[in-house]
Amino acid sequence: MNETDARARIATDFPDAVVAAGGPAITVTLPAPQWRAFARFVKDTVGCRFFSFLSAVDWKDEGLEVIAYVENTDEHVCVLFKTRLGAGQTACESLLPVYRGADWMERECFDMFGVIFDGHPDLRRMLLPDDWVGHPLLKSYAVDTPYPPYR
Repeated sequence: MNETDARARIATDFPDAVVAAGGPAITVTLPAPQWRAFARFVKDTVGCRFFSFLSAVDWKDEGLEVIAYVENTDEHVCVLFKTRLGAGQTACESLLPVYRGADWMERECFDMFGVIFDGHPDLRRMLLPDDWVGHPLLKSYAVDTPYPPYR
């Protein structure tokens, strides 16, 4: 499926999603409850089988935003999709049932931002020790924490 067809199908199948015009990738902002369903759609329908990355952004009072990037390497179609969790919300559906490559990236996002990926079978810290308090990439994380950044 080419980029034009993919944009049309996304707009038809996900009417609540906002598809940005132009850009090197199809950028889609969607409601959090559609996160995993959209991932399955782009994998099965658009052919984006390569899972490139997943991360988050802390927008302070506006809440966390989770971002994922996938590619259809045969048709050269790239999709960047994101969802805003909202102020005080930390739960998001895991993409692991759709993309096995999401495993460690979701664990890293949990470790650094505190995002809880519902359905992830092994969500635990992977970069910081288990006794670490807090999530260092949150903007609310205190710089003068008793845990120095390097040991």
